[in-house]
Amino acid sequence: MNQSADISRLVNILDELREKCPWDKKQNIHTLRQQTIEETYELADAITEKNWDGIKEELGDLLLHVLFYAKIGNEQNKLTLQEVIDGICDKLIKRHPHIYGNVKVADDEDVKRNWEQIKLAEGKKSVLSGVPNSLPAMVKAMRIQEKAKQVGFEWANKEQVWEKVEEEKVELLEAVESGNVSHIEEEAGDLFFSVINYVRFLKVDAENALELTNKKFIKRFTLMEEMVSKKGMNLSEMTLAEMDAIWNEIKKQHTEIEPDNER
Repeated sequence: MNQSADISRLVNILDELREKCPWDKKQNIHTLRQQTIEETYELADAITEKNWDGIKEELGDLLLHVLFYAKIGNEQNKLTLQEVIDGICDKLIKRHPHIYGNVKVADDEDVKRNWEQIKLAEGKKSVLSGVPNSLPAMVKAMRIQEKAKQVGFEWANKEQVWEKVEEEKVELLEAVESGNVSHIEEEAGDLFFSVINYVRFLKVDAENALELTNKKFIKRFTLMEEMVSKKGMNLSEMTLAEMDAIWNEIKKQHTEIEPDNER
C-alpha cells in the first residue's frame, strides 16, 4: 500500500462544500445513514462483478462518508477524524497480539478465536453481541455461525451439517403437511439456516453465491423476454412448457459460469 496517500485534498473539499453548498450544509448523521447503506451495497455489487473500476469508485464514495461523519462529529464536539483513526489503530494493535505481542497462533482460525476472546475481555457480554441487528438475514446468519464457531460451538465436519440439512428438510415437509403457516415459516427458516451453514463449511460466501444466481436468472429471463418479443409473442400468453423450452435453449447458448475475469 502506498503510504504517501494523502486525504487532505478530500478533507479540504469537504470543508468547502460544508460551508458553501446548500445540500451539504443540511446533512446530518441521520440523513447520511441511508446513503451510506446504499453506497455499501453498491460496493458489494462491484465486488461480486469483480469490477475494479467500480470498486475504486465506490471505495471513494465510502471514504467520503467516513470523512463526512467525522466532520459532523467534530462540529458537534463528539469526535474528531484523528480520534477515529487512532481508535482503529489501537484496536488493531490490541487485537493482534500475535503480531504486536507474544501470543503464538497456528493459523487464521486461532487469530479469529483470539479476536473474539479479546472482545469478551473488553466487556462484550456475548460472542454474538457484535452482530448488527440491521444486517440482511443471510449475512447475519453467516456472521452468527462464524462467531459461534470461535468458542467451539461448531459441527465437526460438513457431512454432519448436511445431515442437519436433510433433517430440517423433512421437518419442513412435515410442517407443510400440517398446514400451520407459522410452523412452516419456522421450519423454512431452520432449513435456510442449515443450508447456509453447509455452504459456509464449503468456504463459499452464501450471500454472494445467491446474488450470482440472481444475476444469472435475471440475465436469462431478460433474454427469454427478448426472444419471445422477436417472435411477436407474449410470455403471459405462453404455456409453462413453451417458456421452459426457450429457457433451456438459452441455457445451451450461454455458459453456466462466466470465466473468472478481472474486469
